Amino acid sequence: MNIKDYMQNLGQAARAASRILVVATTEQKNKALLAMAAELETQAEFLKAENAKDLVAGKAKGLDAAMLDRLAITDQGVAQMAEGLRQIAGLVDPIGEITDLRYRPSGIQIGKMRVPLGVVGIIYESRPNVTIDAAALCLKSGNAAILRGGSEAAHSNRALAACIQAGLEQAGLPKTSVQVVETTDREAVGELISMPKYVDVIIPRGGKSLIARISEQARVPVIKHLDGICHVYIDDDADKDKAIKVALNAKTHRYGVCNAMETLLIAESRAAEILPELASLYQQKGVELRGCEKTCALIQAKLATEEDWQTEYLAPILSIRVVKDMQMAMEHIAEYTSAHTESIITENLTKARQFLAQVDSSSVMVNASTRFADGFEYGLGAEIGISTDKFHARGPVGLEGLTSQKYIVLGDGHIRV
Repeated sequence: MNIKDYMQNLGQAARAASRILVVATTEQKNKALLAMAAELETQAEFLKAENAKDLVAGKAKGLDAAMLDRLAITDQGVAQMAEGLRQIAGLVDPIGEITDLRYRPSGIQIGKMRVPLGVVGIIYESRPNVTIDAAALCLKSGNAAILRGGSEAAHSNRALAACIQAGLEQAGLPKTSVQVVETTDREAVGELISMPKYVDVIIPRGGKSLIARISEQARVPVIKHLDGICHVYIDDDADKDKAIKVALNAKTHRYGVCNAMETLLIAESRAAEILPELASLYQQKGVELRGCEKTCALIQAKLATEEDWQTEYLAPILSIRVVKDMQMAMEHIAEYTSAHTESIITENLTKARQFLAQVDSSSVMVNASTRFADGFEYGLGAEIGISTDKFHARGPVGLEGLTSQKYIVLGDGHIRV
């Protein structure tokens, strides 16, 4: 069977499954999620063994440390995936919720009902945990899913798919509710993003080049973010201890993630006081510092280039810029942000409110690490991705972001006159 026919068959099966999922009960969906969690734990050793094959192949291909970190499945990773499934099972089911019900002068009632999007196609690289997060969120929100992971995680994704489908089967739901594309042929991606008859939305997760290509070529709507150039601004009115703690965590908690800080902005009035101590802590952790001329005059750092302000490093590298004030910080953010996450460290409530209102990113924070920009931390149970678009979802995309609303009209033989 050629790739086109193979993908068309997946699409047809997904569309058929979506018609069953739209009327599946919350009990059924939760039963499947809990069964998946139990299956993951039971199959933990098998999952790690299959993942080890991918890690060996990844190292042989020369994958960098950040990619290998994303690829690895550990005992902790299995536990986190299982916990994520259980948390999603515990979330309120959004499907069927009716809101804004009101009477019109004609006597009819108008309201809105929350409904699934239908079939969600997800394209991602490394990070086999995305397979579980995506399956769980799509299932709980009543959507069928077609998952296309990267070739570097092929063994891991097949093993995870088996756990998912075992859980679906135990709950009496179609195994085709979640399908993992088994071919590693890149042509499969081209087909998946070109099937509006069977796929309602595409969510790409991966490198900037992958997401840009999919956004340009897709014939299906795309929920996306291209990169995560996240900023922390240390204000004139910042608490020094909070500033150091947040700026250190935002950069060094994990490097290869989209919500890690890539540029630190600091008010000129506080730079001499705070930067040397921060630089010492960064250097202890092996972070390479690149700064503006004022930064380089205060600490040991390479002179930053224009390209540095535009770069998502996903590595232990940090750009630092000394700015005159909050207005200059916001101007820098407006120029260079990827609209992912920005944070201000300040004790000035007026400035905090202005920063929240004026900075146009999907998450804006006060006195908190950008690492919190995550579906799990936001109480969504997990996320299927971060959207930096303004339609149809923005920020971490959880259950509600995978739904839409339709108008419902209730009458009793009413006719229009």
